[in-house]
Amino acid sequence: MIFEADAEPEIAGIDPSVAPAVVAVGAPPPLDEWQRAPYLEWSMQHIADFLPVHPIARGERVTPMPAVPADLSLIPVAHPWETRSASFDDVMATTHTDGWIVTRDGAVMGERYFNTMQPATAHLLMSVSKSLTTTTAGILVGDGVLDPEAAVTAYVPALTGSGYDGATVRHLLDMRTGVRFSEDYLDADAEVRLLEQAIGWAPRRRADVPGTLLELLASLDAEHEHGGRFEYKSCETDALSFVIEGATGVHAAEVMSRRLWQEMGAEFGAHVGIDSVGAGMFDGGVSAALRDLARFGLLYLRDGAALDGRQVLPPAWVADTFAGGADSRGAFANAPEPTLMPGGMYRNGFWFPYEGSDVALALGIHGQMVYINRAAGVVAAKLSSWPTPQDGEKLLWTIRAFDAVARAIA
Repeated sequence: MIFEADAEPEIAGIDPSVAPAVVAVGAPPPLDEWQRAPYLEWSMQHIADFLPVHPIARGERVTPMPAVPADLSLIPVAHPWETRSASFDDVMATTHTDGWIVTRDGAVMGERYFNTMQPATAHLLMSVSKSLTTTTAGILVGDGVLDPEAAVTAYVPALTGSGYDGATVRHLLDMRTGVRFSEDYLDADAEVRLLEQAIGWAPRRRADVPGTLLELLASLDAEHEHGGRFEYKSCETDALSFVIEGATGVHAAEVMSRRLWQEMGAEFGAHVGIDSVGAGMFDGGVSAALRDLARFGLLYLRDGAALDGRQVLPPAWVADTFAGGADSRGAFANAPEPTLMPGGMYRNGFWFPYEGSDVALALGIHGQMVYINRAAGVVAAKLSSWPTPQDGEKLLWTIRAFDAVARAIA
């Protein structure tokens, strides 16, 4: 269903008249340096202190997570490609960890914080934000409010005439549009870096960069047909956030708050970075607390149900996420960039690193991860401040560390 501009959204508890709240306090680090050392470790935990954000409010209900401590520290973890191993603690210590948590069947078996991070700290999730956004879309799909096979431009008319013409919501969910967008984080002229200029996360170095996120999306062209190979592009999730707003008439952060964050019983509020007109950067701008990432992952462990039994996600959405589409693995195998996950796939905003396995990952640059292992009943999360955006060794070693823990405690 597409709501007309003057229609009331059929989402209980959401007031469409609520304007985006902006928070910006404190002395900011240099705008062109906050994603680098020596600022990165601090800035990942203090986004709202120097950049504008929109809150993602928690509700009154908090789902309990009982503590069942286990000694995970000495569990051996094999290196991804070298003939050596390290303990779980050593892997965490050498991968710039700010905090980690491991749960089994909803009980916390281990949880540690470093570098001034505390349980209530809202840490930048980078692209784990994408998985939260696709999940919010999945809730709307279950409600019949959002059609994954509908055209993107049906929900976001402002993208008519752009590279998104002919793309569907499903293409956004699975990163399979033909839109031209470079995700090269080390290229200052890559579209992923121009996006940061458009939203005010980086100094404006080019006069031709649009002044808002939606305008930047509307400026993108297509380079090949939609629905082909998997190609990781942050713009897809930003477009999806505007689809959510077009389908509901409500800011996507409010939808996420009411339908996901509050329904799952989050313990702490979260927030998302916004541009000059209040649009959320949902491809990588959400900040949240570690325990709430575990609560989020547990929804996918429990067929969409929160820890207290409340149904939050449609079970069919969870099943589709783990099953994938008929050609999801083929599209993933044809990705133009290395995925480090042979036989894997990408579906509904989640990475599946193994063929024939129920392990799903939400991933973000600089070392953010939610790990879901349905066979073992394990959900884990790690928040980090890697000095570089991508690091294959740290990524694969972290996955192996959680795999090893899952085997040991299952």
